[in-house]
Amino acid sequence: MDKLTIREPAREIEVVHRTDVLVVGSGPGGLPAALAAARAGAQVALVERFGCFGGNLTVVGVEGMHWYRHEKTVESNGIAREFEERAKEMGAAVPESQSLSYEIDSEGFKLVADRMVQDEPNILPMLHRQFVAPIMEGNTIVGIVTESKAGREAILAKRVIDATGDADVIDRAGAPTYKTPREDMMAASVMFHVAGVDKKKFVAGVKADPQTYKDWGGGGEWNVETTGKEDDMFSPFLKKPFEQAIKDGLIPPHLNTIAGTWGAVHDTGELTYMNLIHLDECDGTDPSSLTRFEMEGRRQAMLAIEALRRYTPGCDGIRLRNFGMSIGIRDTRKVDCLYNMTAMDVREQGRFDDSIGIFPEFIDGYGILILPTTGRYFQIPYRNLLPKGVENLLVAGRATGGDRDSHAATRNMACCAVTGQAAGVAAALSVKSNRPLSGANVTDIRKELERQGARVH
Repeated sequence: MDKLTIREPAREIEVVHRTDVLVVGSGPGGLPAALAAARAGAQVALVERFGCFGGNLTVVGVEGMHWYRHEKTVESNGIAREFEERAKEMGAAVPESQSLSYEIDSEGFKLVADRMVQDEPNILPMLHRQFVAPIMEGNTIVGIVTESKAGREAILAKRVIDATGDADVIDRAGAPTYKTPREDMMAASVMFHVAGVDKKKFVAGVKADPQTYKDWGGGGEWNVETTGKEDDMFSPFLKKPFEQAIKDGLIPPHLNTIAGTWGAVHDTGELTYMNLIHLDECDGTDPSSLTRFEMEGRRQAMLAIEALRRYTPGCDGIRLRNFGMSIGIRDTRKVDCLYNMTAMDVREQGRFDDSIGIFPEFIDGYGILILPTTGRYFQIPYRNLLPKGVENLLVAGRATGGDRDSHAATRNMACCAVTGQAAGVAAALSVKSNRPLSGANVTDIRKELERQGARVH
């Protein structure tokens, strides 16, 4: 059956801004890209569809950006580390429960991100604007069209960075992308926070029955491959309350995917970053799928809260504090880049002549959990930021090209910040030198990244 269509009349769209570097999306990839480009001397426009910067950190409520950190972890540093340090300085972070990192408060980081953007006079913040279409001249992108309360607007730029997470700009610009089949996608999550916890009783319960990463095994989402060294390490894992709830008929048996981790328990009685709801076959590029799973995720979260209330020490009086503003998506489109990362790269310390950043050996996804406890790390090549087939366009964040296992590493927020910072620097220097992105001087990119505090080797 043919699809029913309408013809949209041609229109003239006002150009509201011209800039050197345009960053689309302000999450863990986009915000570092904008900051880095501005610090490298470029004029930057930062376009974001929500009313705050931070993406997964603020919109979704994923507060554990560096939960992989242990004594021997080799850090990427740069803006990825700066997020945590600035949050600590502004009272928006507390010690994280399973690592040597700090958990970044999702609400407080909205203010941290505002301050970081406002500290850079070269950045024009453009919130509440949804990307609609690229503006192309042949195979070269020269800007984008956005939609907002003001209608359609055009923004022109010398270089564009796609930090949408779903490769929206690159896909619509006609560059090759590929998408994980829906049935194989990493589960989506609805994050939530609760209040009313008796911290003393809760902590006593955790100490009386400590959970390890070995306890993640045992069915569905929680069958994990480790190297063995992770198995006896402490994990803030919750599964037993939900198993009991299924036995008692409170939770339907098919929802045995309700399980997961908590982030921090506060003196105020808040239990934050509840990563318990895992929704299979949610396609983050399909609004109908997103609608269904946003609602289903909230329903499951309330079942989880009731199970915690009945079966977890210190949770007798808990209540919902808040949901994230949007569902958390881990896996959709990826870009076919000049170099696509491989499982061998992230598992066996890949090294590259054009490395523009490093990330510790942290793999989390598709049933794999490897923590960076021995000092191992991999490099990320500049070619991994360059889409095929389109000029003046870079990718940053979780849409960078790679296979299944490599995506389980590079999709993590701190790694998104690594590719974002590198993309921002590369775009700025490309404008300054009037050289195409494909002909960028990687040595100059590295020097600027090191000046900004990032590790490149």
